[in-house]
Amino acid sequence: MTRPGRTAIVLGGLELVAGTLLILQARTLLPADSAVPAPAQYISGEGPTGPVADNSQRRQSARKIAQNLIAPPQLDVSQIQRIEPRPPLGELGLVSGPKTPMPGDWREMLLYRPVAISSAIFESMGRTVAISGVEGIGPDKTCSFRDVAWPCGQRARAAFNSWLRGRALKCLVPPEIDRFAIAAPCKLGKQDVGAWLVSNGWASALASGIYGKAEATARAAEMGIFGTPQ
Repeated sequence: MTRPGRTAIVLGGLELVAGTLLILQARTLLPADSAVPAPAQYISGEGPTGPVADNSQRRQSARKIAQNLIAPPQLDVSQIQRIEPRPPLGELGLVSGPKTPMPGDWREMLLYRPVAISSAIFESMGRTVAISGVEGIGPDKTCSFRDVAWPCGQRARAAFNSWLRGRALKCLVPPEIDRFAIAAPCKLGKQDVGAWLVSNGWASALASGIYGKAEATARAAEMGIFGTPQ
């Protein structure tokens, strides 16, 4: 017998064995009353000739396997006991309440478009801020220089506004919830606002402040309110 003939016989035998195993497996899984196609239909490669059952019929013919192991056990609700939840594994799981502002919560922030209302007080973003360490003069203040009176308060406020030009000031302020008038140190860029006011004679230094030398220099040079009418 030639080699191709032997190969055909071997392949035919393997197909027969495979078909037999498939039939045995189908008989094991299907119910006893289910019909199993003839071996010749699987060996020849042809499918079942009968009508294909719809999904509802397939669900009805399916049978449960080991339902005592898969189905959940019956629980007695009266025997269930509720226990307290375990504590969180870390601080991230804790819900934090509103934080109470403390003096240490003051921080530097930019106050935009400041407008001077006196020689050392300005308003910005709903806040009223007085420059700390200095004593300004009111806009209705009148100064006298060599028996000549002049409205130094208005001139001081105008000089402060002219220097600010609406530029943002960086000040140490409390949290947003506090909008009361405060005294705070401020800077315009890197320049100390209090130092500029006192050195130009538009405010006086407080006795407990740090601008005493600047006021002495302004008085000696007759700057601002210590000098001639502007």
